[in-house]
Amino acid sequence: MATTSEWVAVDWGTSNVRAWGIAGDGSTVFSTGSDKGMGRIGKADFPGVLDELIGVQMAGPAEVVICGMAGARQGWREAPYLDTPADLHRLNAGSVRPEGADARFDVRILPGVCQRQAGHEDVMRGEETQLLGLLHLQPGFSGTAILPGTHSKWAEIRDGRLVRFSSAMTGELYELFAEHSVLRHALTGDRTGPANEEGLGEGIQAGLARPDMLTSLVFRTRAAGLLSAKGSDWCSGYLSGLLIATEVAGHRDWLDGAPVPLVGSERLSRTYCAALKRLGIESLPIDAANATIEGLKGARAQ
Repeated sequence: MATTSEWVAVDWGTSNVRAWGIAGDGSTVFSTGSDKGMGRIGKADFPGVLDELIGVQMAGPAEVVICGMAGARQGWREAPYLDTPADLHRLNAGSVRPEGADARFDVRILPGVCQRQAGHEDVMRGEETQLLGLLHLQPGFSGTAILPGTHSKWAEIRDGRLVRFSSAMTGELYELFAEHSVLRHALTGDRTGPANEEGLGEGIQAGLARPDMLTSLVFRTRAAGLLSAKGSDWCSGYLSGLLIATEVAGHRDWLDGAPVPLVGSERLSRTYCAALKRLGIESLPIDAANATIEGLKGARAQ
């Protein structure tokens, strides 16, 4: 007899949306997704997109627990931020129910977390659920975790509470430099060739040694292509390594020597792992999707 889904976990990002059907025993029955993230649809479109995603798989009534940008001000319905220090085991208490969903679905949208201290203002939506997932995957974890991404997050967790966090626009800076600056001329070919690793290593070394020189060091991407015959693969690796290592160097005071969980894609986590290793810090790679699913399970159980 085929296992059926009891409820649906949804991660609604800016660019994409993913959904997983979850059985009563916690196993994943189905997964689906689309490119209809919050930034690509209007407020009135959310119910229809949700039905496109799960309407066929879920014929009967079902709970739907959503994290991410569906709860933003421009999303389906705003789920007000929780303030730091935020108890990750009480995310569901801040959830909201949006209007317009198909009558079959009981929809809840989880809140994000904000940091209001003057000079340290910051926000997150979706990552707080991944951090709750981290606590389920690594029970009793306390310390610093990194969530690599377009806007990476550094998070300090103590006794199940998100005490503080820091965002870095590292991934977006790479895209801006690579697509909309003079550096694009050095990145027009294959960026994944054999010299990528060499460039990555040099970028990591430079970023850790002189993060204060970022605006000068970043121009080497262009100059090395012109004067030293460096190809797009080396230049891409160098730029990525430089930006990530500069981010890591700027957060040295967050590191106490303990292993650091890296909640993200394998590709990005590998570079953060390499930068941390040069500082003598071990890392614990954790798949972002697994952390999201575990976090949504944990929030629903609350």
